[in-house]
Amino acid sequence: MTIGEVPGMVDVASNLKEVNLAVAAASKASLHLVEKTAIVAVSKTQPIEAILSAIKAGHRLFGENRVQEAQLKWPELRAAYSDLKLHLIGPLQTNKVRDAVALFDVIETVDRPKLARALAREMQKQNRRLGCFIQINTGEESQKAGVWPEDADGFIALVRDELGLPLRGLMCIPPMDDECSLHFALLRQIAQRNGLQDLSMGMSADYDVAIQFGATLVRVGTAIFGARRS
Repeated sequence: MTIGEVPGMVDVASNLKEVNLAVAAASKASLHLVEKTAIVAVSKTQPIEAILSAIKAGHRLFGENRVQEAQLKWPELRAAYSDLKLHLIGPLQTNKVRDAVALFDVIETVDRPKLARALAREMQKQNRRLGCFIQINTGEESQKAGVWPEDADGFIALVRDELGLPLRGLMCIPPMDDECSLHFALLRQIAQRNGLQDLSMGMSADYDVAIQFGATLVRVGTAIFGARRS
């Protein structure tokens, strides 16, 4: 792919400005006094031109769902902009761990012992220490990835204490039809009792609520880039 000019369909820079203002306002009003909530601009399925528009507007933190898609877009972008940070926010298969460790800065979806052990081995092999988040399946949905809340403390101990991964915090994706605040509150409770500082929770439709419950990262795609490309 070639880095080109931005097509004029979606005003990414304007959208990004609005999201930044909304996040700042929600952070100021937060009862939990989060010092600053970072915006992970979710660029999955978005063309390189749309991502470039956000970069030119000053944004540097992005999230991708798939390793293979990220490999097509980000090496060229990072060659042009060395200060970009990239989070993996989608499921990670163990056969993609080597590529993920080489490309990403943070893995937000550590969700099972096999994956955690594979990440520990690969980080040591590549001499790269990527920040990690454990994905908690707060809704206990069988079709969704993530550690169930009742297993969270034990898995946190495995990841942080036994394997020595650089565990930053927890992430969740609440069920679509549930009251999201209940899930954000649960994630915060699990993090607090385990001494974890970062919470990746909240997306385009509910990031303001997530900030009220202490989100330090919100994953925002549609509100910045418009409808997802297929």
